[in-house]
Amino acid sequence: MPYGLLWWLAVSCLRQGSWLLVPVLALMVLFLARCFSLMHDCGHNALFRDGATNRSVGFLLGIVAGIPQLPWSRGHAFHHRHNGNWAKYRGPAAVVSVKVYSGYSSTNKTFYRLLRHPLMLIPGGFFYLVIKPRIELLGGLVGLVPHWITSLGKSPVPSWREIVASHKTSWWHSPEEFVDLLLNNLAVVASWIVMARWLGAGTFWLIYAPVMACGAAVFICIFFVQHNFPGSYAHGNEDWKAIDGAMQGTSDLQLPAVLNWFSADIGCHAIHHLCEAIPNYRLQACQKRNAHLLTGVKRLSLGDLPTCFDYILWDEKAGRLTTVADLTA
Repeated sequence: MPYGLLWWLAVSCLRQGSWLLVPVLALMVLFLARCFSLMHDCGHNALFRDGATNRSVGFLLGIVAGIPQLPWSRGHAFHHRHNGNWAKYRGPAAVVSVKVYSGYSSTNKTFYRLLRHPLMLIPGGFFYLVIKPRIELLGGLVGLVPHWITSLGKSPVPSWREIVASHKTSWWHSPEEFVDLLLNNLAVVASWIVMARWLGAGTFWLIYAPVMACGAAVFICIFFVQHNFPGSYAHGNEDWKAIDGAMQGTSDLQLPAVLNWFSADIGCHAIHHLCEAIPNYRLQACQKRNAHLLTGVKRLSLGDLPTCFDYILWDEKAGRLTTVADLTA
């Protein structure tokens, strides 16, 4: 409801040329970040007691955030299962090992560093929420449509679920994910069309594009620094331990109270990785109660964030993340 009200205010400010448009857009970004954080909780079945409620609300929040909730949540669950095992999960920025990076040409090294620069968060955020989910659906349909047509010629004709399940693709991993991806795209694109016709395409995109780009930049930034930081645990398959990945491969981000609310306390990240079933409104209490067990967890302030973006290489031998500067020193 606040997010919808802010849309009305933003349109009014834009049409009147009011300077209040900038703070209204900033609030929209923060509320979008909270919607995404609550969708994240639904994916862990942690926001409500009932699984169906988590699923329904998560789907609706996915429409607001522009991203299909079920495929995202299952990918996020993979991250939780393998956190700290950089042979299986390379983080949101797809960090490569020192050995792989050293084999790059000088052009590829520059391109690699450019894509992981903090300034790329905004265009990267726009791609992540506005473009990528549409590409995923179209990419999957390219193979599914001919497979579906071929399957209809079989006797007996398989059900739609059997057809989708028998189609091997990297774009989704189950019929349920396909349905979520399809319905999310239909709902999101339909909302674009309705809003553009109602407000005018220019007005709609002047508000929607920066809010989505900056909103995604906020939670990608938070996610990145909570796993890429000085001394972060980064092992391979052979010596990886789940408990060490949770305790040493995550950081706790110390934010002002208002930002804690907008991020749904995801700054309490180590306790979240130790038990993902804890709802966001219990994370701080659980963290305080178990503070004696969390003394080894890295704690970051807002001033530490720029440094974290230097940690874009995986040192396999040392079992940690490192920087390009350290590599060339």
